[in-house]
Amino acid sequence: MVKKLKLEELGRMDAEAYRDAEKLPVVILADNIRSMHNVGAIFRTADAFRMESVALCGYTPVPPHREIHKAALGATETVAWAHWPQVTAALHHYKDLGYRIVGIEQTDSSVILQSYVPRGTEKYVLVLGNEVDGLSEEALPLYDDFLEIPQAGTKHSLNVSVCAGIVMWQFFQHLQK
Repeated sequence: MVKKLKLEELGRMDAEAYRDAEKLPVVILADNIRSMHNVGAIFRTADAFRMESVALCGYTPVPPHREIHKAALGATETVAWAHWPQVTAALHHYKDLGYRIVGIEQTDSSVILQSYVPRGTEKYVLVLGNEVDGLSEEALPLYDDFLEIPQAGTKHSLNVSVCAGIVMWQFFQHLQK
């Protein structure tokens, strides 16, 4: 018979150990995300895959907030984060620090996600755009790469938090040691 594991049997680290643990060199940047539930889910997934931090830009809601906490389940306390009023300022900051800026967007130059192989020698900022409008137009010249998640149904997009999870999982698979 299959037995579900209890939380204490999973061997997860506590919040203090997590803050001190080595992270993947990946920042998740939310560009004008509207939904607090999406923001919370992004934090929770960033915690699960040990991303370096989350950058919240523009009018993206910031913690603490009850609605973010519902989905984050405490990840806003473990994952480092910062808020930037302008996405372009955030992207310039990370570029100056040597990060590769990767937009998750369907463009005329986007690469299919599974064919993109992140290198452990690089640092990345993965940028997720607004639920309706996608990435901010004024920031498009600042990107090094664009990635697209292939889809086979009638819809042309995924929920931003689902998209975030897929992309973080892909980078986690390639960059975890």
